[in-house]
Amino acid sequence: MIESLLVANRGEIARRIIRTAKRLGIRAIAVHSEADAGLPFVTEADEAVCVGPANPAQSYRNVEAILAAAKSTGAQAIHPGYGFLSENADFARTVEASGLIWVGPGADAITAMGDKINARNLMAAAGVPVAPGTTDPAADLDAAVAAAAEIGYPVMVKAAAGGGGMGMGVATDETALRTEYDKVRSFAERMFGDGSVLIERYFPRVRHVEVQILGLADGRVVALGERECSVQRRNQKLVEESPSPAVSPELRERFLAAAVRAGEAVGYRNAGTVECLLDPATNEFFFLEMNTRLQVEHPVTELVYGVDLVEEQLRVAAGLAPTFDPDALAPRGHAIELRINAEDPKRFLPGPGAIKTWVEPTGEGVRVDSGYTEGNTVTPFYDSLMAKLIVSGATRAEAIERAKAAVAAFELAGPKNNLPFFAELLENDEFLSGDYDTGIVSRMR
Repeated sequence: MIESLLVANRGEIARRIIRTAKRLGIRAIAVHSEADAGLPFVTEADEAVCVGPANPAQSYRNVEAILAAAKSTGAQAIHPGYGFLSENADFARTVEASGLIWVGPGADAITAMGDKINARNLMAAAGVPVAPGTTDPAADLDAAVAAAAEIGYPVMVKAAAGGGGMGMGVATDETALRTEYDKVRSFAERMFGDGSVLIERYFPRVRHVEVQILGLADGRVVALGERECSVQRRNQKLVEESPSPAVSPELRERFLAAAVRAGEAVGYRNAGTVECLLDPATNEFFFLEMNTRLQVEHPVTELVYGVDLVEEQLRVAAGLAPTFDPDALAPRGHAIELRINAEDPKRFLPGPGAIKTWVEPTGEGVRVDSGYTEGNTVTPFYDSLMAKLIVSGATRAEAIERAKAAVAAFELAGPKNNLPFFAELLENDEFLSGDYDTGIVSRMR
């Protein structure tokens, strides 16, 4: 097993990786910005190195500083978490070229799946269902208009190099397409350095369902069930649950088989997620993208499948067999994750600030993965995620009841937060029925 691990991330995910590393007897090394010096992940690590000022470009995305920290601390491996450099193929190659172990998929797989058009074409060739859309970037506005006419409105206009729900727009007619195309291309050039745009069929009522895969050290790819991720604001997830209330045993079998084919098509190793759109009217699903990293919502899979995905990542990176039997994977019970963000619960606008009160809920089936505690300050420099409240039960109904109690018991004062939204959601008839889609939040607002 790896003996020393540098975690190239911050907040709750850094803290969560450090927790598993220390349980396994691995020396855990944190890197942090000047703004994050007082956060729990820094103090809980065995060693910590400041890699720059608050600006992520000068700290958490500073490859030179992170590699220097790895060298100075004698780190054997680097875990990138999610976000920042986690899906940067050049960083993965540089880590390995430096003689370090990269805890993630190979750089070639990251590259292959990083471009959405290339990923779509690869998946189609592998027999994974893809939605009607362009097989090459729409070179200009005229090409986008022609593609949309062939696909049929409404269409999704999407940045080919985007991710995390960013760089997307919906067009219901040609006039809207002309506006959205320019908007998405400009955003993509600014945010991703790549203005390539693709056009896909847009489904007005759709569910977002994803499959957790793990590429093992022996070359096999296995699927650890699906997660429902349809509670979203601005195309970004707020709630995830597993199993999906929309997925029957027969549909699950098709989902998982397609996700395994997707992983095998790129020789996938380590943890990844195959994201799909599910049309509830027909039970057809379509490949959306593959996230070549650990997901924010991985805890619901851990609770339902009884695995520690970070431990499995470390074992794959070290060339070791998994702790579980790949041929005996089966879900047990139900788990739900609520993302506790520093944001206004009505309009979901960021609301950073000093944390005056922080008391986490406890009890059977309650887990909190947090990045902050009382006395810390949520700064405006990073994502608004403060903690993940994860609950589990023998049934979905039991998990929901535990979620209600946990939300009520979570004492949080200082920054604006979305706990009131979750209290509302957990009483919402549409959510309680399990028959909801990606429009549920907009209908609540």
